[in-house]
Amino acid sequence: MNRRVIPLNELSAVPAFSSAPGAPRGSVVDRLARPLRDLRISVTDRCNFRCVYCMPRTVFGHDYPFLPHSALLTFEEIERVARLFVTQGVEKIRLTGGEPLLRKHLERLIERLAALRTPDARALDLTLTTNGALLARKARALKDAGLTRVTVSLDALDDTLFKRMNDVDFPVSSVLEGIEAAHAAGLGPLKINMVVKRGTNDSEIVPMARHFRGSGTVLRFIEYMDVGRSNGWNMTEVLPSADVIDQINAHWPLVPLDAHYPGETAQRWQYADGAGEIGVISSVTRAFCSSCTRIRLSTDGNAYLCLFAGTGHDLRALLRGGVSDEQIADAIARLWQAREDRYSQLRGQAAGGPRVEMSYIGG
Repeated sequence: MNRRVIPLNELSAVPAFSSAPGAPRGSVVDRLARPLRDLRISVTDRCNFRCVYCMPRTVFGHDYPFLPHSALLTFEEIERVARLFVTQGVEKIRLTGGEPLLRKHLERLIERLAALRTPDARALDLTLTTNGALLARKARALKDAGLTRVTVSLDALDDTLFKRMNDVDFPVSSVLEGIEAAHAAGLGPLKINMVVKRGTNDSEIVPMARHFRGSGTVLRFIEYMDVGRSNGWNMTEVLPSADVIDQINAHWPLVPLDAHYPGETAQRWQYADGAGEIGVISSVTRAFCSSCTRIRLSTDGNAYLCLFAGTGHDLRALLRGGVSDEQIADAIARLWQAREDRYSQLRGQAAGGPRVEMSYIGG
Protein backbone atom coordinates (compact mmCIF):
# COMPACT_ATOMS: atom_id res chain seq x y z
CA MET A 1 0.00 0.00 0.00
CA ASN A 2 2.11 2.88 -1.31
CA ARG A 3 0.17 6.15 -1.33
CA ARG A 4 2.42 9.14 -1.69
CA VAL A 5 0.69 12.35 -0.62
CA ILE A 6 1.77 15.98 -0.86
CA PRO A 7 0.26 18.59 1.50
CA LEU A 8 -1.25 21.24 -0.74
CA ASN A 9 0.31 24.11 1.16
CA GLU A 10 3.78 22.66 0.48
CA LEU A 11 3.43 22.61 -3.30
CA SER A 12 5.74 25.26 -4.72
CA ALA A 13 3.95 25.00 -8.06
CA VAL A 14 0.57 25.41 -6.39
CA PRO A 15 0.68 28.15 -3.72
CA ALA A 16 -2.56 27.11 -2.05
CA PHE A 17 -2.78 30.03 0.33
CA SER A 18 -1.45 32.81 -1.88
CA SER A 19 -3.19 36.15 -1.53
CA ALA A 20 -3.30 36.44 -5.30
CA PRO A 21 -6.72 35.56 -6.74
CA GLY A 22 -7.21 32.17 -8.33
CA ALA A 23 -8.84 31.55 -11.70
CA PRO A 24 -12.33 32.97 -12.15
CA ARG A 25 -14.84 30.62 -10.59
CA GLY A 26 -16.10 28.08 -13.12
CA SER A 27 -13.33 28.65 -15.66
CA VAL A 28 -10.20 27.01 -14.24
CA VAL A 29 -8.04 25.21 -16.83
CA ASP A 30 -4.82 23.21 -16.58
CA ARG A 31 -1.51 23.72 -18.40
CA LEU A 32 -2.87 21.90 -21.45
CA ALA A 33 -5.99 24.11 -21.55
CA ARG A 34 -8.26 21.34 -20.22
CA PRO A 35 -11.14 22.57 -18.05
CA LEU A 36 -12.15 20.97 -14.75
CA ARG A 37 -15.57 19.41 -15.32
CA ASP A 38 -15.74 15.94 -13.70
CA LEU A 39 -15.21 14.95 -10.07
CA ARG A 40 -15.01 11.27 -9.13
CA ILE A 41 -15.39 10.60 -5.43
CA SER A 42 -14.37 7.27 -3.92
CA VAL A 43 -16.54 6.69 -0.86
CA THR A 44 -14.87 3.44 0.27
CA ASP A 45 -11.71 1.49 -0.51
CA ARG A 46 -13.48 -1.82 0.25
CA CYS A 47 -15.20 -4.14 -2.20
CA ASN A 48 -17.12 -7.39 -1.95
CA PHE A 49 -15.55 -8.68 -5.20
CA ARG A 50 -11.95 -9.67 -5.84
CA CYS A 51 -11.79 -9.08 -9.58
CA VAL A 52 -8.49 -10.20 -11.04
CA TYR A 53 -7.82 -6.92 -12.88
CA CYS A 54 -8.61 -4.63 -9.95
CA MET A 55 -8.42 -6.20 -6.48
CA PRO A 56 -6.79 -9.63 -6.87
CA ARG A 57 -7.12 -11.81 -3.79
CA THR A 58 -3.37 -12.42 -3.73
CA VAL A 59 -2.91 -8.75 -2.77
CA PHE A 60 -6.23 -7.80 -1.18
CA GLY A 61 -6.50 -10.71 1.23
CA HIS A 62 -7.89 -10.94 4.77
CA ASP A 63 -4.90 -9.08 6.21
CA TYR A 64 -4.96 -6.18 3.73
CA PRO A 65 -4.78 -2.83 5.64
CA PHE A 66 -7.95 -1.10 4.48
CA LEU A 67 -8.55 2.42 5.74
CA PRO A 68 -9.96 2.81 9.26
CA HIS A 69 -13.31 4.58 9.52
CA SER A 70 -11.69 7.64 11.12
CA ALA A 71 -9.61 8.20 7.98
CA LEU A 72 -12.63 8.37 5.68
CA LEU A 73 -14.10 11.70 4.73
CA THR A 74 -17.45 12.23 6.42
CA PHE A 75 -20.52 12.98 4.34
CA GLU A 76 -20.35 16.58 5.57
CA GLU A 77 -16.74 16.85 4.40
CA ILE A 78 -17.53 15.29 1.04
CA GLU A 79 -20.44 17.68 0.53
CA ARG A 80 -18.28 20.66 1.44
CA VAL A 81 -15.39 19.80 -0.87
CA ALA A 82 -17.77 18.84 -3.69
CA ARG A 83 -19.46 22.23 -3.42
CA LEU A 84 -16.07 23.92 -3.69
CA PHE A 85 -15.16 21.83 -6.72
CA VAL A 86 -18.41 22.98 -8.32
CA THR A 87 -17.32 26.61 -7.89
CA GLN A 88 -14.29 25.74 -10.04
CA GLY A 89 -16.29 24.30 -12.93
CA VAL A 90 -17.32 20.75 -11.96
CA GLU A 91 -20.66 19.80 -13.54
CA LYS A 92 -20.63 16.03 -13.04
CA ILE A 93 -19.98 13.97 -9.92
CA ARG A 94 -19.53 10.20 -10.00
CA LEU A 95 -19.46 8.14 -6.80
CA THR A 96 -17.05 5.21 -6.94
CA GLY A 97 -15.09 2.87 -4.68
CA GLY A 98 -14.14 0.14 -4.08
CA GLU A 99 -17.81 -0.73 -4.17
CA PRO A 100 -19.70 2.45 -3.23
CA LEU A 101 -22.87 0.66 -2.15
CA LEU A 102 -20.90 -0.80 0.77
CA ARG A 103 -20.74 2.66 2.36
CA LYS A 104 -23.43 2.81 5.03
CA HIS A 105 -26.28 5.29 4.52
CA LEU A 106 -24.95 6.34 1.11
CA GLU A 107 -28.39 7.71 0.25
CA ARG A 108 -27.81 10.51 2.78
CA LEU A 109 -24.71 11.61 0.90
CA ILE A 110 -26.57 11.45 -2.41
CA GLU A 111 -29.29 13.71 -1.01
CA ARG A 112 -26.65 16.25 -0.02
CA LEU A 113 -24.91 16.17 -3.40
CA ALA A 114 -28.16 16.24 -5.36
CA ALA A 115 -28.96 19.60 -3.73
CA LEU A 116 -25.81 21.25 -5.13
CA ARG A 117 -26.11 23.63 -8.08
CA THR A 118 -23.64 25.08 -10.56
CA PRO A 119 -23.02 28.85 -10.48
CA ASP A 120 -25.72 29.26 -13.15
CA ALA A 121 -28.19 27.25 -11.03
CA ARG A 122 -28.11 23.98 -13.00
CA ALA A 123 -28.39 20.60 -11.26
CA LEU A 124 -25.34 18.37 -11.38
CA ASP A 125 -25.14 15.13 -13.31
CA LEU A 126 -24.89 12.80 -10.29
CA THR A 127 -23.96 9.22 -11.11
CA LEU A 128 -22.56 6.08 -9.49
CA THR A 129 -20.50 3.10 -10.65
CA THR A 130 -21.25 -0.25 -8.98
CA ASN A 131 -20.55 -3.94 -9.42
CA GLY A 132 -24.31 -4.45 -9.10
CA ALA A 133 -24.20 -6.93 -6.21
CA LEU A 134 -26.35 -4.74 -3.94
CA LEU A 135 -28.20 -2.82 -6.63
CA ALA A 136 -31.45 -4.79 -6.63
CA ARG A 137 -32.17 -3.86 -3.02
CA LYS A 138 -30.88 -0.26 -3.24
CA ALA A 139 -31.90 1.04 -6.68
CA ARG A 140 -35.19 2.66 -5.62
CA ALA A 141 -33.66 4.36 -2.58
CA LEU A 142 -30.79 5.70 -4.70
CA LYS A 143 -33.22 7.19 -7.19
CA ASP A 144 -35.40 8.66 -4.47
CA ALA A 145 -32.33 10.28 -2.90
CA GLY A 146 -31.57 12.10 -6.15
CA LEU A 147 -29.13 9.88 -8.04
CA THR A 148 -29.37 10.52 -11.79
CA ARG A 149 -28.16 7.21 -13.20
CA VAL A 150 -25.85 4.26 -12.62
CA THR A 151 -23.10 2.41 -14.44
CA VAL A 152 -22.77 -1.31 -13.71
CA SER A 153 -19.52 -3.23 -14.14
CA LEU A 154 -20.23 -6.61 -15.75
CA ASP A 155 -17.46 -8.60 -17.43
CA ALA A 156 -19.28 -11.75 -18.54
CA LEU A 157 -22.70 -13.37 -18.86
CA ASP A 158 -21.39 -16.90 -18.56
CA ASP A 159 -21.88 -17.67 -14.88
CA THR A 160 -18.79 -19.86 -14.48
CA LEU A 161 -16.56 -17.27 -16.10
CA PHE A 162 -18.16 -14.42 -14.16
CA LYS A 163 -17.61 -16.20 -10.85
CA ARG A 164 -14.01 -16.91 -11.79
CA MET A 165 -13.44 -13.23 -12.57
CA ASN A 166 -15.08 -11.83 -9.44
CA ASP A 167 -13.39 -14.57 -7.38
CA VAL A 168 -16.08 -14.61 -4.66
CA ASP A 169 -18.46 -17.05 -6.34
CA PHE A 170 -21.07 -14.31 -6.92
CA PRO A 171 -23.70 -15.30 -9.54
CA VAL A 172 -24.27 -13.19 -12.64
CA SER A 173 -28.04 -13.58 -12.20
CA SER A 174 -27.96 -11.31 -9.14
CA VAL A 175 -26.19 -8.55 -11.08
CA LEU A 176 -28.76 -8.86 -13.87
CA GLU A 177 -31.51 -8.49 -11.25
CA GLY A 178 -29.82 -5.31 -10.09
CA ILE A 179 -29.72 -3.98 -13.64
CA GLU A 180 -33.44 -4.63 -14.02
CA ALA A 181 -34.14 -2.91 -10.71
CA ALA A 182 -32.16 0.13 -11.85
CA HIS A 183 -34.20 0.25 -15.06
CA ALA A 184 -37.43 0.00 -13.09
CA ALA A 185 -36.33 2.80 -10.74
CA GLY A 186 -35.54 5.12 -13.65
CA LEU A 187 -31.78 5.27 -13.12
CA GLY A 188 -30.97 5.80 -16.75
CA PRO A 189 -29.76 5.83 -19.36
CA LEU A 190 -28.07 2.88 -17.71
CA LYS A 191 -24.56 1.91 -18.82
CA ILE A 192 -22.77 -1.42 -18.57
CA ASN A 193 -18.96 -1.46 -18.44
CA MET A 194 -17.14 -4.60 -19.58
CA VAL A 195 -13.37 -4.73 -19.12
CA VAL A 196 -12.06 -6.94 -21.91
CA LYS A 197 -9.03 -9.06 -21.13
CA ARG A 198 -7.67 -11.05 -24.07
CA GLY A 199 -7.69 -14.77 -23.37
CA THR A 200 -9.94 -14.37 -20.32
CA ASN A 201 -13.35 -12.96 -21.29
CA ASP A 202 -13.04 -11.83 -24.90
CA SER A 203 -15.32 -14.72 -25.87
CA GLU A 204 -18.13 -12.81 -24.13
CA ILE A 205 -18.06 -9.74 -26.39
CA VAL A 206 -20.72 -10.93 -28.84
CA PRO A 207 -22.94 -12.57 -26.17
CA MET A 208 -22.90 -9.33 -24.17
CA ALA A 209 -23.79 -7.31 -27.25
CA ARG A 210 -26.59 -9.73 -28.10
CA HIS A 211 -28.01 -9.60 -24.59
CA PHE A 212 -28.14 -5.81 -24.28
CA ARG A 213 -29.13 -4.95 -27.87
CA GLY A 214 -32.52 -3.28 -27.92
CA SER A 215 -32.68 -2.99 -24.12
CA GLY A 216 -32.08 0.75 -23.88
CA THR A 217 -28.83 0.02 -22.05
CA VAL A 218 -25.53 1.33 -23.39
CA LEU A 219 -22.86 -1.39 -23.34
CA ARG A 220 -19.28 -0.12 -23.20
CA PHE A 221 -16.12 -2.17 -23.74
CA ILE A 222 -13.01 -1.02 -21.85
CA GLU A 223 -9.47 -1.97 -22.78
CA TYR A 224 -7.62 -3.74 -19.96
CA MET A 225 -5.46 -1.03 -18.37
CA ASP A 226 -2.23 -0.89 -16.39
CA VAL A 227 -3.75 0.77 -13.33
CA GLY A 228 -1.81 0.39 -10.08
CA ARG A 229 0.72 -2.36 -9.51
CA SER A 230 -1.46 -5.26 -8.38
CA ASN A 231 -3.12 -6.64 -11.49
CA GLY A 232 -0.08 -8.07 -13.31
CA TRP A 233 -0.89 -6.07 -16.44
CA ASN A 234 0.65 -7.20 -19.69
CA MET A 235 0.17 -5.58 -23.08
CA THR A 236 -0.39 -9.00 -24.67
CA GLU A 237 -3.65 -9.25 -22.71
CA VAL A 238 -5.02 -6.02 -24.20
CA LEU A 239 -7.60 -6.53 -26.92
CA PRO A 240 -7.73 -3.30 -28.96
CA SER A 241 -11.13 -1.66 -29.15
CA ALA A 242 -10.91 -1.78 -32.94
CA ASP A 243 -11.05 -5.58 -32.70
CA VAL A 244 -14.13 -5.37 -30.47
CA ILE A 245 -15.89 -3.17 -33.03
CA ASP A 246 -14.94 -5.56 -35.83
CA GLN A 247 -16.39 -8.53 -33.94
CA ILE A 248 -19.72 -6.84 -33.27
CA ASN A 249 -19.92 -5.25 -36.70
CA ALA A 250 -19.63 -8.71 -38.24
CA HIS A 251 -22.92 -9.66 -36.56
CA TRP A 252 -24.76 -6.34 -36.50
CA PRO A 253 -23.49 -3.47 -38.66
CA LEU A 254 -22.43 -0.38 -36.73
CA VAL A 255 -22.25 3.29 -37.63
CA PRO A 256 -20.19 5.86 -35.70
CA LEU A 257 -21.83 8.55 -33.58
CA ASP A 258 -20.58 11.94 -32.43
CA ALA A 259 -19.57 12.44 -28.82
CA HIS A 260 -22.24 13.72 -26.44
CA TYR A 261 -19.86 16.35 -25.09
CA PRO A 262 -16.18 17.42 -25.27
CA GLY A 263 -14.00 15.10 -23.23
CA GLU A 264 -16.27 12.05 -23.43
CA THR A 265 -14.11 8.98 -22.86
CA ALA A 266 -16.08 6.53 -24.99
CA GLN A 267 -16.22 6.42 -28.76
CA ARG A 268 -19.88 5.84 -29.58
CA TRP A 269 -21.31 3.46 -32.19
CA GLN A 270 -24.94 2.85 -33.14
CA TYR A 271 -26.48 -0.33 -34.48
CA ALA A 272 -27.49 0.37 -38.07
CA ASP A 273 -30.88 -1.28 -37.45
CA GLY A 274 -31.66 1.16 -34.63
CA ALA A 275 -31.28 -1.35 -31.76
CA GLY A 276 -29.32 1.05 -29.59
CA GLU A 277 -25.66 1.90 -29.18
CA ILE A 278 -22.37 0.66 -27.76
CA GLY A 279 -19.18 2.42 -26.76
CA VAL A 280 -15.48 1.62 -26.55
CA ILE A 281 -13.01 3.15 -24.10
CA SER A 282 -9.53 2.87 -25.57
CA SER A 283 -7.09 4.40 -23.11
CA VAL A 284 -4.32 2.01 -24.18
CA THR A 285 -4.54 2.08 -27.98
CA ARG A 286 -6.18 5.47 -28.49
CA ALA A 287 -5.41 7.79 -25.59
CA PHE A 288 -7.84 10.61 -24.85
CA CYS A 289 -5.65 12.56 -22.43
CA SER A 290 -5.89 15.73 -24.51
CA SER A 291 -9.54 16.15 -23.54
CA CYS A 292 -9.49 14.71 -20.00
CA THR A 293 -11.48 16.88 -17.59
CA ARG A 294 -11.49 14.53 -14.57
CA ILE A 295 -10.11 14.78 -11.06
CA ARG A 296 -10.41 12.00 -8.48
CA LEU A 297 -10.91 12.27 -4.73
CA SER A 298 -9.87 9.27 -2.66
CA THR A 299 -11.82 7.91 0.28
CA ASP A 300 -9.49 9.65 2.72
CA GLY A 301 -9.50 12.99 0.94
CA ASN A 302 -6.53 12.99 -1.42
CA ALA A 303 -6.95 14.53 -4.87
CA TYR A 304 -5.45 12.68 -7.85
CA LEU A 305 -5.06 14.39 -11.21
CA CYS A 306 -4.89 11.18 -13.26
CA LEU A 307 -6.11 7.60 -12.98
CA PHE A 308 -2.45 6.54 -13.33
CA ALA A 309 -1.05 9.03 -10.81
CA GLY A 310 1.48 8.06 -8.19
CA THR A 311 0.99 11.09 -5.96
CA GLY A 312 -2.09 12.51 -4.25
CA HIS A 313 -2.66 15.97 -2.82
CA ASP A 314 -4.05 16.21 0.69
CA LEU A 315 -7.41 17.98 0.86
CA ARG A 316 -8.48 16.29 4.10
CA ALA A 317 -5.86 18.25 6.03
CA LEU A 318 -7.43 21.46 4.76
CA LEU A 319 -10.97 20.30 5.50
CA ARG A 320 -10.03 19.38 9.08
CA GLY A 321 -7.55 22.19 9.64
CA GLY A 322 -9.81 25.19 10.04
CA VAL A 323 -9.13 26.47 6.53
CA SER A 324 -11.78 28.69 4.93
CA ASP A 325 -13.89 27.72 1.92
CA GLU A 326 -12.20 30.45 -0.13
CA GLN A 327 -8.74 29.11 0.65
CA ILE A 328 -9.73 25.53 -0.22
CA ALA A 329 -11.34 26.65 -3.47
CA ASP A 330 -8.17 28.57 -4.29
CA ALA A 331 -6.07 25.48 -3.52
CA ILE A 332 -8.23 23.40 -5.87
CA ALA A 333 -7.91 25.99 -8.63
CA ARG A 334 -4.14 26.20 -8.31
CA LEU A 335 -3.74 22.43 -8.16
CA TRP A 336 -5.66 22.10 -11.43
CA GLN A 337 -3.79 24.99 -13.04
CA ALA A 338 -0.50 23.16 -12.39
CA ARG A 339 -1.77 19.91 -13.93
CA GLU A 340 -0.09 18.46 -17.02
CA ASP A 341 -0.80 14.73 -16.55
CA ARG A 342 -1.17 12.67 -19.74
CA TYR A 343 0.01 9.19 -18.82
CA SER A 344 -1.78 7.26 -21.57
CA GLN A 345 -0.30 9.45 -24.28
CA LEU A 346 3.17 8.87 -22.85
CA ARG A 347 2.70 5.23 -21.79
CA GLY A 348 5.73 4.02 -23.73
CA GLN A 349 7.91 6.75 -22.21
CA ALA A 350 6.45 6.76 -18.70
CA ALA A 351 8.65 6.03 -15.74
CA GLY A 352 7.97 2.83 -13.85
CA GLY A 353 7.35 4.39 -10.44
CA PRO A 354 4.53 3.54 -8.04
CA ARG A 355 0.93 4.22 -9.10
CA VAL A 356 -2.13 4.36 -6.91
CA GLU A 357 -4.47 1.36 -7.06
CA MET A 358 -7.75 1.78 -8.93
CA SER A 359 -9.67 0.38 -5.95
CA TYR A 360 -8.45 3.35 -3.89
CA ILE A 361 -9.54 6.15 -6.23
CA GLY A 362 -12.18 4.53 -8.44
CA GLY A 363 -12.03 3.95 -12.19
